[in-house]
Amino acid sequence: MCFSRHPEVKWAQRQDKVYMTVELPDSKNANINLDPQGLFTFSGTAGPESLNYELTLDLFDEVNVEKSKISVGVRGIFCVLEKVEIKWWKKLLRGDGKTPHNVKVDWDKWVDEDDDQDTGTYVLANIN
Repeated sequence: MCFSRHPEVKWAQRQDKVYMTVELPDSKNANINLDPQGLFTFSGTAGPESLNYELTLDLFDEVNVEKSKISVGVRGIFCVLEKVEIKWWKKLLRGDGKTPHNVKVDWDKWVDEDDDQDTGTYVLANIN
């Protein structure tokens, strides 16, 4: 029986970009597609048993594919997605559904909208 698992995804944003990390160490055969309308897909294998992993995210808004950067590293897939419109997204995914359990905020990279000056440093968001 061959079924796919969903890797954990961490995300954070700035006015002009979204940071996403697909946490899948030692992934192999990574196939990544980013559509201008905001459809992000990933498939690949990982682990000693070469388990299949798949991910489809319908992002909140459009992205600039040419300016976005995606790199496959040893510990995961790192994405810097350039937004078409410079504005804060209410959330990562389009639609009214509940955020999938494998999609989490990357608190190490998160900043509040009021604190976004894109200084290149990351500030932990104030949760109050």
